[in-house]
Amino acid sequence: MANFIQRTINNITGMDLSDRFDENWDSLSTLGVLLRMSVWFVRGSFRRWWFKSSEGMLLIGKRVTIRQARYLSVGKNFIAQDNCEINCLSQKGIVFGDKVTVGSYAIIRPTNLYGGEPGVGLKVGNNSSIGPYAYIGCSGYIEIGNNVMMSPRVSIYSENHNFGDTETPMIEQGVTRSFAKIEDDCWIASNSIILAGVTVGKGSVVAAGSVVTKDVPPYSIVGGNPARIIKSRKINPASTSQV
Repeated sequence: MANFIQRTINNITGMDLSDRFDENWDSLSTLGVLLRMSVWFVRGSFRRWWFKSSEGMLLIGKRVTIRQARYLSVGKNFIAQDNCEINCLSQKGIVFGDKVTVGSYAIIRPTNLYGGEPGVGLKVGNNSSIGPYAYIGCSGYIEIGNNVMMSPRVSIYSENHNFGDTETPMIEQGVTRSFAKIEDDCWIASNSIILAGVTVGKGSVVAAGSVVTKDVPPYSIVGGNPARIIKSRKINPASTSQV
């Protein structure tokens, strides 16, 4: 039965699943995963009609919220896991490349749910993932490159509240929009925070719990609050400058 479902998914989507289940997977467990993927595929086949564009296989989990879907473009083999929330109203839209996963309970929010000026948007490259419980505040523009791994509970922000006037409540002073960029082949570990105006350079690793306030040079390993360079993946000895 499991082999039949696997072959059916392969034929419909063109996606080879043969390398996903080695000898340590028992038949019942494999069958359970394939059945769940089949249900997600059916749900995705229905909901994709509201998207701006979509390609290839589309898997949508349970209780996934996608608002203003006409601003959403997805590539091949997109997965939105259970209970995630994707709000799409934005100036540049929400754009996902091929083989992108949005984890369970993740929130992508360019625009306030109750009105206000639309945010700028989000672009995610091929083979990248947004981890479970992540928060992507793309009111400014956020760009995530190819092959980016994002662990659970990562937060990325692209705006800051204004607070210069001490005579006016901060809640009434508005915000300044900026950007955030994560280049190709980065690993952003769990509970990390990437603040507005920051570029994380290609091939970098952000350690768990880090608060990144300044640009990270390519191929750096950074950690701490504020994050500092621990070492370079290419150069020794390690640098210790603040980022």
